[in-house]
Amino acid sequence: MGGQAGGRTGWRAAAHPCSGAGRFRRRRIVCVVPAAVALLAAVASWPAAPAGASSATVAVNAGSLAFATTPPNVSFTATLTGLDKTVTATQALDVSDATGSGAGWSLTATSTTLTTGGGTTLATTAVTVTSAPSSACDVGATCVVATNGVSYPYALPAAATAPAATKLFDAAANTGMGNLTATVTWSLTLPASTKVGTYTSTWTISLASGP
Repeated sequence: MGGQAGGRTGWRAAAHPCSGAGRFRRRRIVCVVPAAVALLAAVASWPAAPAGASSATVAVNAGSLAFATTPPNVSFTATLTGLDKTVTATQALDVSDATGSGAGWSLTATSTTLTTGGGTTLATTAVTVTSAPSSACDVGATCVVATNGVSYPYALPAAATAPAATKLFDAAANTGMGNLTATVTWSLTLPASTKVGTYTSTWTISLASGP
């Protein structure tokens, strides 16, 4: 037949790339692909490197319990009208509890008698607190507002020599932590017969640990 020579066709069988020989012509072939695939599989199966182990510590040291600012003076102003009258004045008591103990704290107060210095005095019961002081965290302090257990009205002790102090305000355990201000509204009762003059008194306000 015209398309054949010597009974053989004009084509050759292709050899497998890794068989090493074809049907009609021998040739040497080095096969590396399977080995490369095996290496990649081994690399993929290696375990991931463990994360580095570390720790952190925080040392929190105790501060102190004190007034953040000195208690301010209290000033009353009254104009006589011929009738009994009551005037008020506020006092902001700024407490800093940086102890971190949660022990709570208390404010106590006492005073000397209001007097003109010339023998004229006001009653020793003239100054009171009729309702519970308000309290709020200071600016920049995320505090725990005080839970106050004092009952009102409160009468400020007074005598020629200051008597024993009594509790004005307190913070129960685990409250009053951080910086906060308790604002006290003081009331002064003046009878219609009060004499004119400038009256002064020494007030002592103390801060102590525990409610």
